[in-house]
Amino acid sequence: MSRPFLSMFRPVGRRNFSVSTSRRAIDKLCESAQEAVKDLKGSSTLLVGGFGFSGVPNTLINAVRDRPEVTDLTVVSNNAGMPGAGLGQLLESGQIGKMIASFIGENKVFEKMYLNGDLALELTPQGTIAEKCAAGAAGVPAFYTPAAYGTIVQTGELPVRYNKDGTVAETSKPKETREFNGKNYILEEAIFGDYALVKVHKADKLGNCQFRKAMNNFNEAMAKNAKYTIVEADHIVEVGEIDPEDIHLQGIYVNKVIQSQGEKQIEKLTFAKDPSEMLKAGSGEATARRERIVKRAAKEFRDGMYVNLGIGMPLIAPSYLPEGVEVVLQAENGILGLGGYPKPGEEDPDLINPGKETVTLASGASVFGSHESFGMIRSGRIDLTMLGALQVSQYGDLANFMLPGKVKGVGGAMDLVANPEKTKVVVTMEHVDKKGNPKILPECSFPLTGPRCVWKIITDLAVFEVSPTEGLTLAEHAEGVSVEEIRSKTAAHFKVADDLKPML
Repeated sequence: MSRPFLSMFRPVGRRNFSVSTSRRAIDKLCESAQEAVKDLKGSSTLLVGGFGFSGVPNTLINAVRDRPEVTDLTVVSNNAGMPGAGLGQLLESGQIGKMIASFIGENKVFEKMYLNGDLALELTPQGTIAEKCAAGAAGVPAFYTPAAYGTIVQTGELPVRYNKDGTVAETSKPKETREFNGKNYILEEAIFGDYALVKVHKADKLGNCQFRKAMNNFNEAMAKNAKYTIVEADHIVEVGEIDPEDIHLQGIYVNKVIQSQGEKQIEKLTFAKDPSEMLKAGSGEATARRERIVKRAAKEFRDGMYVNLGIGMPLIAPSYLPEGVEVVLQAENGILGLGGYPKPGEEDPDLINPGKETVTLASGASVFGSHESFGMIRSGRIDLTMLGALQVSQYGDLANFMLPGKVKGVGGAMDLVANPEKTKVVVTMEHVDKKGNPKILPECSFPLTGPRCVWKIITDLAVFEVSPTEGLTLAEHAEGVSVEEIRSKTAAHFKVADDLKPML
């Protein structure tokens, strides 16, 4: 008579596959970063985690820098560090041939190399980068996303490489589009990395890893994606020291683990201060304009809302929350329950906001990876997003990422405005630019961040309600500002509400 089925899988004698002593053959610890990256080859696709200076694998990046023979890398990362720091070093050493990134930011070397034709750049929405890595990690070759539909990312007009004379040598490829349930989407192909360099808080010799606070960002998706993943850890611990439910990155995805070296850096050390101090910008008149915008913007918050805020004035708005109103702030780098700025001594390099500033966590906050964060955003879980703009059209087209001759990057904005049916998009901006030119136009002349997505515009002069079919309606005016003055500083046609009110 045959043995019962389950008995065939019982360990023989005293063998127990769950004890660490039977796992001596699995040891992914590496003595040095140099040893860990010794087999990294040029002309590879290299995924590098981090957001700002948070979660950046600097020890591993430095080891790649010290291998100057490794060149022509295609590097996938949210940004490229800063001059002399992080990936900025690999730009300066000429080891990167192409960047796939969402943001240039304040890295003037990155911007100059791109505009001068020394570097190819595939500028990609932040959420799309995260999802490209997550999809590749799951073996999914492509996916449809609403982010960037109706922009030059979709139409293939985004410069990838410039000639030395400033003309465009290569543009991006047009994206396939498709309609699902009455909404338009673009097809994005997944990224499949050759190597990944990632940063974690804790790791054991099996390669099991744990993140801390906001250091996950792109690290988890990239680590799971690459053919060969190298981890640097703040702390290397014994097997079993990380509880199973606290393992965020499983050892099956990890090839090598090293000890991280050096002190963690903070890109923008920011402390709590009075909101009036945060609003100061140049003259007293400029400060007054900003204060008017921010105080009015705060009235858009409703009790219980989940809100995403862009950098600048939107981040100051919660300081003026109406009494009794509680909102939960979401940050696209992986925080739900963003708190205020820290007091001196409370700053944490693993805890920053999308503006790379030091922040705190509110009670009940949670942290996660960027792929999870943008899933929340694209699916419409965010009730309201508030962000700045360079231009807005009369039907709610938004332009906020590119000026002629200047590129900062798309960041997460294309994802944030991709679902206006569920997420209200509020723009806060001064009514005219520094030269006095209107910023509210019949059509945007700058490249779009999103088409027909803006729900409300709040400026220092007025509040407009926006309809994608009916256009602009002037709903409120600033004290002492007439409808005639607003018309003279607004290039787009608008209607005036029957119950026009003063801004309060």
